[in-house]
Amino acid sequence: MTHTTPIARQRRHTLYFLDYAKSFAPVFLDTEVDMTAVRDHRHSGVRHSWVSYVLYAAGRVLREHPEANAAVSGHRWPKLTRHDSVHAKLTLDRRLDEQRVVLSAVLPDVHTASLADIQQRLEHYRDADPGQGPEFARVRALHRLPAPIGALAFRLATRSPRGRAKTMGTVAVTSLGHRAVDGFHSVGGTTVTLGVGRVLDRPVVREGKVTVAPVMRLSLAFDHRVIDGAEAADVLTELKAALEEFKSGEAVAG
Repeated sequence: MTHTTPIARQRRHTLYFLDYAKSFAPVFLDTEVDMTAVRDHRHSGVRHSWVSYVLYAAGRVLREHPEANAAVSGHRWPKLTRHDSVHAKLTLDRRLDEQRVVLSAVLPDVHTASLADIQQRLEHYRDADPGQGPEFARVRALHRLPAPIGALAFRLATRSPRGRAKTMGTVAVTSLGHRAVDGFHSVGGTTVTLGVGRVLDRPVVREGKVTVAPVMRLSLAFDHRVIDGAEAADVLTELKAALEEFKSGEAVAG
């Protein structure tokens, strides 16, 4: 016997987003990152999330790639908007009224924020109450609207590049590394979306010798309407280098 029920009201925002994401032309890249330098920094003092390091590196790299820190608007006469700041959208696995949902938070100005600041903001959103906290008031208001009106409200909020930057950031970072997921690809509503897998000890070759190191799979999805593969490959390569060559002094300087 099968049972058919309406999709949970708490997941309506995800449906609105997926409808919007149909306009994207995604292409997917991935690489492996030796996280030894990051692991050593985590063990040297305050223990930051792996995701905080990715957010920190993404802010610095996207600041140097304004073509990738951009958004397209319009269909008949498309225009490109380059953002002066890097705002990161972070996805969160939460429960709202006992319904498991994906929520998101936008961390502004990650291109200038220190690693400690990013970690503090990340913890703030992870600890916020989805059912009562002001951080998620807008998404709760969206759920209360009839579905057609909610969908329209979402489209209006994301119609302009400036509105999208406020709602979805200028780069998206999503992680499933807390589970047995090595890698995945996702479209986060921004020109560049980073997918973070788990960090796992794996064999690597250094100077012709095999050793064991903590390795993370990092994926990058890019909107081909905005940038081409070479630009996206540069961004991913520089992100890999920023994490593999991470130095604590750079994080302190912010």
